Order: sequence, then C-alpha cells, then structure tokens
Amino acid sequence: MTRRAASADTRETDDGSGAVRRLAPHARRFLARRSGVLVRLALWSLAETGQTFLVGQGVARAVDQGFLAGDTRRGLLWLTVALVAVLLGAPVIRGVFAELAGLTEPLRDGLVRHAVDRSLGSAAAGGPGGTDRAAVSRLTNQVEIARDSFAGLVLTLRSFVFTAAGALLGLLSLHPSLLVVVLPPLSLGLGLFLVTLRPMAAAQRRALAADEALGDHAARSRAALRDLTACGTGPAAARRGAELIEDAAAAARVLAGWAAVRTAALGVAGHLPVLALLLAVPWLRGRGVTAGALLGAFTYLVQSLLPALHTLMTALGAAGSRLLVVLDRIIGPERPEPQPERTRAAEPERAGGLGSVRALAATRTEPALAAAPRPAPGAGGGAVTARATAAIPRPGDDAPHLGGRPADRARTAAVELRSVTLSYGVRAEPVLDSLDLCVAPGEHLAVVGPSGIGKSTLTRLVAGTLVPSGGEVRVDGREVTGLPPTELSALRVLVPQEAYVFSGTLSDNLTYLRPGASRADLDAAVDALGLWPLVERLGGLDAPVRPAELSHGERQLVALTRAWVSPAPLLLLDEATCHLDPAAEARAEEALARRPGTLLVVAHRLSSAVRADRVLVLDGTDAVCGTHDEVLDRSPLYRDLTGHWQGGPARRR
Repeated sequence: MTRRAASADTRETDDGSGAVRRLAPHARRFLARRSGVLVRLALWSLAETGQTFLVGQGVARAVDQGFLAGDTRRGLLWLTVALVAVLLGAPVIRGVFAELAGLTEPLRDGLVRHAVDRSLGSAAAGGPGGTDRAAVSRLTNQVEIARDSFAGLVLTLRSFVFTAAGALLGLLSLHPSLLVVVLPPLSLGLGLFLVTLRPMAAAQRRALAADEALGDHAARSRAALRDLTACGTGPAAARRGAELIEDAAAAARVLAGWAAVRTAALGVAGHLPVLALLLAVPWLRGRGVTAGALLGAFTYLVQSLLPALHTLMTALGAAGSRLLVVLDRIIGPERPEPQPERTRAAEPERAGGLGSVRALAATRTEPALAAAPRPAPGAGGGAVTARATAAIPRPGDDAPHLGGRPADRARTAAVELRSVTLSYGVRAEPVLDSLDLCVAPGEHLAVVGPSGIGKSTLTRLVAGTLVPSGGEVRVDGREVTGLPPTELSALRVLVPQEAYVFSGTLSDNLTYLRPGASRADLDAAVDALGLWPLVERLGGLDAPVRPAELSHGERQLVALTRAWVSPAPLLLLDEATCHLDPAAEARAEEALARRPGTLLVVAHRLSSAVRADRVLVLDGTDAVCGTHDEVLDRSPLYRDLTGHWQGGPARRR
C-alpha cells in the first residue's frame, strides 16, 4: 500500500463515519424485511426484563417482609420467587437464540451471494489474470466474522437494553433515591465509553492499515529477493521496511492509549456505582431506604446491570469494530486490489524500494549471483561425502589434452581449478577434494554424476557464488574468490534449473544482462534458441511477460536466450534444460555451443554428454574426464548412467 493510497483511505474511513453512511441503507432494508423476527425477539427479551425485575424484588422483600420482620416463611417464599425467576432464564435464552438464527443466517447467505457476485463480476470484467484474489477470504473468513460479530452484537445490545430496563425499574420501585446515587457514575462511565468509540475505531483502522502495509512490503520483498540482490536495492527496501515498522509501532501505541481510556471507562461504569452506593448508605438510610431495598439494589447492580454493561462495552469495542470493517469490505464500494509492482525501465519502484531491474541492468549479473557466501553446514549438495580427485591435465602439463578441440597453451584457460576442496562444515567430509580441472576457451564440457554428488556445487564454485575451503578457482585467468558481482558477471553467466523471469516486457528479460543489445541481436538469439513461438504467442518482443503464466520450459527458454545475448565469455548451465523436450534441449545446447565462448553444462540427459567435447564424471571417489567414448571406457559409473539414460545396460565400445 502506498502512502498516498493509505492517506486517502484514512481520510475516508478513519472515524468510521463513511462506513456507517454506506452501510446504513443496507442495514435498514435488511431489518425491515425481518420485522416479524425482531418483534418475536423483543417479546422474548421482555421476559428477560421481568426476570431481572423479580430477582431484585425477591431479595429485597425476603429481607424486609420476611427475615427482618421475623417471618421466615415469607422470606423463604420470596427467595423462591427469585430462584424461579433465575430458572426461567433458560427457556428465555433458548427462545432468544431460536429467533436470532432468523437474523444471522439470512445475513450470512446474503453476504455470500454478494461476495460471489462481486468476484464473478470482477473476473468477467478483468479477463485472464483479472480474478479477485480476496474472494476466498471474503467467502470464508470474513463472512463468518461478520456473522459471529453480528450475532454477538444483537445478543449483547438486546440483553443490555432489556436487563437495564428491568434493573432501573426495580431500583425505582424500591426507592427513587437509589437512582440518584446509581445513575450518575453509571452514565459517566457509559458516556466516557461512547466518546472513545470513534477515535478507537480510527486507531484500529490505522493499526490495521499499518499492519497490512508492512505485511505487503514483506511479501513483495521476499518475492523480489533476486531483484533486490541484483540491483543493489536491498538497503532501500530495508529502510522502507524500517519506516513501516515504525508506523505500525506508532499506530499500536495510539491504539494502546485509547485502550487504556476504554479500560478506565469500564472501571468507572463497572465499579463506581457500587462504591457510590456503599458510600451513600448513611444518606439513603436517613431518607427511609430499608436494608432490604439496599440489598436488592446491590443485587440489581452486581447480578444484572453491571455485567450487562460490561458485556455491552466489550462487544461494541471489539465485535462492533470488526463487523463495521468486514461489512464495508464485503458490501461497500469495490476498491482496486493492490497489484504487484512491475519492473519498469529506468524507473525505481516507489513503494518498498525494490528498484528497477532495467535501471541497474548494466551490472550484468544474474540475480542469484550477487554474493559469494562461504558454505554453511548442511547447505547445498553437501549431503554426499566423497572424494573427487581428477587426473585432468593443466596447461603446461605433458599429458595430452583429452578433448575434441586441441588446447591452445598460449591462451589463458577459460576455467581452471587448482586443488579445489569444498566441505560444508569443519568436520564434514569434503564434497570435492583436491579437484584439478582445466577447460580451454571455446570448449564444451558436460558434467555428469549421481544426484547430490557435487555437480551444482562445482558450477557455483566456478561462478564465484561459493568460496572453496581450499585451492583456487580461476575464470579467464582471474581468481573468482572475492571478486565483486559486477566483475563476476562480466566473466560468466550461471543459468540454474529454476529459471528467473521477471515482470516486464520480453525484451527487458532478454536484454537484462546486456542492455545495449540491438534488435538484430535479439532476433538472432530468438531464432537460434527457437523462441519465436513464445514471442508470437505473447505478442512480440515488447509484449508484457507475466512469469506465472509461463510454463517451466518457456521460462527456461527465456533464461537460455538471455544467456545467449549476454557478453560473458563463460556460460554455466546447471540442469537449465531439464524442462525442455529432447529436441528443444538439443537445439538450445547446440546454439549455445556455437556461440563464441565456453560452455559448461550439468547434463540432464545422455545426449547432452554426447554433444560435449569432453565429459567430467564425478563419482564420489574419483573424477574421470575425457571424450564420451574415453569416459565410457574408463568409468564404470558413466557406463551405469548411460545404461540408465538409455533404458538398458550400456555396451563398452
């Protein structure tokens, strides 16, 4: 929620008057159609008035006309009358609840119909993506809140009105002076409570708005963590979050202040009348008030009037506010639902400080690669504890180069690992142990091995997002450990299995790592990766992209095309084609292999390994590298994997 939207909403509904005006016509029509139910409810409530009146009268007369007069029999008779009046309360309450259903159930049914009509109307008007995301909440939680709150309010209002009538009539019948003592503090407490209703409602609305704004910011920030990391807008989002937390705390403090005033009102109305009556006993006795009348007055106060008043004030303060807010949300004017903020070119987001992806796209870093944390215990693929030592020639070694392309010793290696060890924890077995690897510029290397053996760990080490426990990792001759994200992104692009696509145009997504790419470059990339069907379905390169509406395979194609456009000389694909069919995977890998630069692929299918110049097999105890035929001959694990991929045992060539 933006500040302007929050301010407009606050001006309109803070004191509740706007909601009351909007709901009043609906309430009048609803009650007018159920006048019979209201009459029957009033008749049952009149019985409650008589019950309250008889209880106090029975106690007073039992004392004055019975026990104090020496007539125990008459005293017990009057107490029996009071007891019967109390027992008659059970059928009265049963009748009240029976009639209450005639109000609450039609209310719930009407709210459900209204919520369904609004949701269907919104969906029909909005077309695809225009569904009402709050409909489920309105149909379930909010409707039940309205029903329960309405039932509680009807019960407490009815009980207070008719109980107070019976108690006040009883006090008047006992002695008019009792009203002179009881009414002023009772009226003072009730008046103080009524004065707090509107500011308390305003404070509750501000607290609710602040809480919703904070929750919305937290949800959007959590969903946009990759954007925040990639664009460096994390501090701005944190500052905005701190502001929202302070706003929520301030609203909570104001609400707590008004809650204290309301507690004081409850104290005045609930305890001051009894205290005043106790202090006024000498004065009342001097005016002819009998001991029985005083005891009857205390009975009216403690057993009937004050409990009903306390229940009323509690219900109005809690259920009343909830009912007003929920009804206004369900049947009030439809408010535009906040939409997730989209990324726009060269325009930072105003709410939450999430920033623009395109505005900082010159950093050329995949969002997940903005930091290089040291491995923590239990992270990543560290569940497999194995040694992987590769007998792979380095530049300058006398061993022959095992690849489809001859190694150019005069050129710097595209990727070089020197005795690299990585373990997830001090006492954990290393995932990679003293691994040596050299990949020549322009080479296509496939990495294979069982799940959890360390393939993704290897790509993260090369990408610079993991720091090795020992050894060096070099890309294009530069050690990647400690390099800032902008320099890392100029060296490599890592495409993970979960492809990253953000809200914006398709062109924004494809040029994310190379903002200056021409339309001809994009056309060539789209043609090479086979992305034209998606481009045409969306409506062109400038059409908006909604990530949730793309399949996993389409998202992977977008990410692969983005990598093709990138100027980075090294591409790292960590099962980045697992959601593509074999034909689309072959086309994508062949296109990326033809692209100038080096390609390292974590293979998802046998065909990926066969297409590569060399294959690196990680098996937990050793690492074997060579061409497909060479590795097939030297690695039992590779033969097993090849048989699994082909659906049968692999033959040695």
